[in-house]
Amino acid sequence: MDSMRVAIVHDWLNGMRGGEAVLEAILELFPNAELFTLVAEPGKISRALRKPKLHTSFLQKIPGAVSRYRHFLPLMPQAIEKLDLAGFDLILSSSHCVAKGVRKAPGAFHVSYIHAPMRYIWDRYADYFGPGRASWPVRIAARLVRGQLQAWDRETSRVDRVDHLICNSHFISARVKEFWGRESDVVHPFADLSRFSRPHTAGRNYIMVGAFAPYKRVDLAIEAFNRLKLPLLIVGSGQDEARLRSLAGPTIEFLGSLSNEAVTDLLSKARAFVFPGLEDFGITPVEAMAAGCPVIAYGEGGAAETVTEKSGIFFTPQTVEALMDAITRLESGAVVLEESECRARAAHFTKARFQKEFLGSLRSSWVAAGRDEKKLPQLDSIQAEAIF
Repeated sequence: MDSMRVAIVHDWLNGMRGGEAVLEAILELFPNAELFTLVAEPGKISRALRKPKLHTSFLQKIPGAVSRYRHFLPLMPQAIEKLDLAGFDLILSSSHCVAKGVRKAPGAFHVSYIHAPMRYIWDRYADYFGPGRASWPVRIAARLVRGQLQAWDRETSRVDRVDHLICNSHFISARVKEFWGRESDVVHPFADLSRFSRPHTAGRNYIMVGAFAPYKRVDLAIEAFNRLKLPLLIVGSGQDEARLRSLAGPTIEFLGSLSNEAVTDLLSKARAFVFPGLEDFGITPVEAMAAGCPVIAYGEGGAAETVTEKSGIFFTPQTVEALMDAITRLESGAVVLEESECRARAAHFTKARFQKEFLGSLRSSWVAAGRDEKKLPQLDSIQAEAIF
């Protein structure tokens, strides 16, 4: 390990979400690795990510790019490819946009953990750039660059650029096969289960937690709860906030961004957690189950791999009426979901399990390529976590 140089690449570092938790877990396996990213705001990331060797791209120096990085999407492929990874033996990218497109040096081995293919240009294009989702100049610009970005995304997924792919869900693995024509392993992310020790006492309030991105379908939940006249607490913020607030009736309350402790407290008292979007994986339903809180989720995407019929209710199709029906089944007592079953399901999604499976997938591909197995950390060095 001392003689092997490791680079870890992440799209951008401007907050702490599920992808950054995964990044921290990978860094724990390779504590001497150097970290590369497009742009970083050190004040918004954890101490573990504020490494002495944190490298950023040329976008970091462009006025406004750090805070408005999404506006620089057309420049991101060039920025990620210009990161200097010469001399690194192993490259680990954590990618939901362009991180997997880094250029490796000859002889280097690149493994990419895929949170999603670049969703803005593939299956979620209409969510971001459809009518009513963006201004007409932005929509025209997106249409002009979409084909070019798709071609780049496919090109940089080739085996000569990325030796091995690991996806965060079977849903994303299928997308990778569809868009890139590549096979991949699947290693689910994890939740910080240590946060959720208090008993669950269900009250009247339902709850949602997450960013207000279009594909989250917060609007669908608002309409369902408006019609049912049931209380819904919404935690989070994002680009859709003004529009969503304009849709909300008197039983909907927006709480803004809250601390983990405050969210944990709300989950311990919630009637159920509402998850109406089509997600790549979705860590918040796992956190809800860890708190003993049942989940009402759209029955496709990542939620279908985490929630079970003992810990939640699925609804399809993705309509207001289907969601209302699921809520009514819980309200009427037609479906009863136990706290113990919710916690038992969440107990699978530990960091130790993630690290072992990630390292196991990396090891298999590394050895298959004729590399020295002794260069990698040992699986037995990862300690099991205490759960609940």
